[in-house]
Amino acid sequence: MIEVARDLVGNIERSLAPPGDRSRTPRGLRMIAERDWYDLGSLVLLAILTILVLTTFRGYAVTNDEWIQHRYGELIVAYYRSGFADRSLFELYNLYLYGGLFDSVAVLLGQAVSLNVFDLRHLMCAAIGVGGLGSALATARLIAGPRAGFLTGVALAVCGSWYGTMFHHTKDIPLAAAMAGAIYFLAQVARDLPRPRLRHVVGFGVLTGAALGVKVLALLLVCYVPVAIALNSPAYRVRAPRDAISFTAASLLRFMPAFLIAYAIMIVAWPWSALAPLNPIRGLISFGDFGYDIRTVLDGHIYRMATVPRWYVPVYLLIKVPLLMLAGTALALVFAAVPVLAQEAASDRFRRDVALIAFAAFFPLFCEAIAHGPAFCGLRHFLFVLPPMAVLAGVGLDAVIARVAAWHRPVAVGLLAVIAAGFSWNALTLCRLHPYEYVIYNPLVGGLAGASRLYATDYWATIMPEAVDGLEAYLAKTEPVASSDAHHVYTVAFCGERAAFLKKAKPHLHWTRVWETADFFIAPTHMNCDLDSRGKVVANRQAPWRTAGLRKGSEDDDRAAAERLRATRVSRIPESIAARC
Repeated sequence: MIEVARDLVGNIERSLAPPGDRSRTPRGLRMIAERDWYDLGSLVLLAILTILVLTTFRGYAVTNDEWIQHRYGELIVAYYRSGFADRSLFELYNLYLYGGLFDSVAVLLGQAVSLNVFDLRHLMCAAIGVGGLGSALATARLIAGPRAGFLTGVALAVCGSWYGTMFHHTKDIPLAAAMAGAIYFLAQVARDLPRPRLRHVVGFGVLTGAALGVKVLALLLVCYVPVAIALNSPAYRVRAPRDAISFTAASLLRFMPAFLIAYAIMIVAWPWSALAPLNPIRGLISFGDFGYDIRTVLDGHIYRMATVPRWYVPVYLLIKVPLLMLAGTALALVFAAVPVLAQEAASDRFRRDVALIAFAAFFPLFCEAIAHGPAFCGLRHFLFVLPPMAVLAGVGLDAVIARVAAWHRPVAVGLLAVIAAGFSWNALTLCRLHPYEYVIYNPLVGGLAGASRLYATDYWATIMPEAVDGLEAYLAKTEPVASSDAHHVYTVAFCGERAAFLKKAKPHLHWTRVWETADFFIAPTHMNCDLDSRGKVVANRQAPWRTAGLRKGSEDDDRAAAERLRATRVSRIPESIAARC
């Protein structure tokens, strides 16, 4: 990320400086004399995202997997501190199949800072998510210039499946961000083959290793290398196959330092991978054979994770990603395939770059569909395709703006306004959903209201903090004496793991595993879990700004707000509480 930022800032400084002796021009005047507003806009965007992260990271709930992932990080640290004697990490469910880079770093940082460990994880994950966005922005800028970079950054920033997940998907976002950075360096290396710059090779190796240190799916990056070499091979210019073979061999040799760096980082961050040379491959195969009894939903149909249709992930991609992002991606592919449609015939370099990014975006989806692999939680395990898709979207939207501007500039200004309005609408929707941005759906299924109970929504049960607040408010109103007595205990059951509840609940609220005898019940409407216990509504907590334009208490209002609370009856006490999402 440092390399990406340095390249971006360096390009901006060159574009801002007026002609003549730049060394004599004060930095402030260079900014005033700026000529490329899109680069400045990109920096402002990154600054805004950083501020949002720093001011909102505490508002996101602990997710179902975080406590076990953090425990895995603790065991990795113990493994090294014991001189490899403490091997408990290899007995913690199937966590040994995952890298522990993020988790172990979170454990070590948690020992040095005073933040709550889960708040720290959310802050780290969100910062990494912003870095991944910056990598995608820099990649698009490399391919098509500052405007494409800016549009890419905005597209990914208003994509709820990225922004909403980057606070608490502490496996998927670090993987996706590291892969996005590796793709940026791969694009840089590919341009200079067979003699790439060492810093780009090292950058590719470091980020590939970081991605492998999170999840073995990052082996896809190794598959992208021969594609990059083939796309940039001059073989089509020569008749002798010997020249093509020589180019390929020389290029592969240049990648060897990157592979060695990546392997070294991987085996440190993923101890199981170091136990046998083929363990990374075994880990990848194991992911394809997962057959746990996990259910998921697609268009109202319930599937086991191993029996989902082949189109499960592509469908979720189509309905979760902003429409402008989908349109821009399609436009990039069209302009690359039919270069005469561009303002000027698309260069070979442009077409090769787009082909490489398109391969990174769609090859994993193709593999998933052909192999008919397991899937659940919607788009969660394929978040790493979002940055390359955003790159294509930025490049495609930039190309169509340039084409329209060559025909009639006022129309291009209008097109820019339409694009700005579309992205602004997405941003407004995310604001209304905060802090549940990740449950967003696009208009292809009628938004969140249309997707409710038909598709995966709050699979992490992130409504827990607000649900607990609603329960506390209900108890204070209906049982003020009993609820204020520290010795009076209420038992609470819910769909999800207990870490989020324990972080938020006061001492008189006790978690219980047995739903039937619990005093209260909390659940998201994901997979209709809230219907497992029935009763009357006892609380309705909705912020007015989340329901703007909707009648308070209406059915549509209930669906769009994403966190309405309602009560159901359980066996021991007449009331229980359920959260709707």
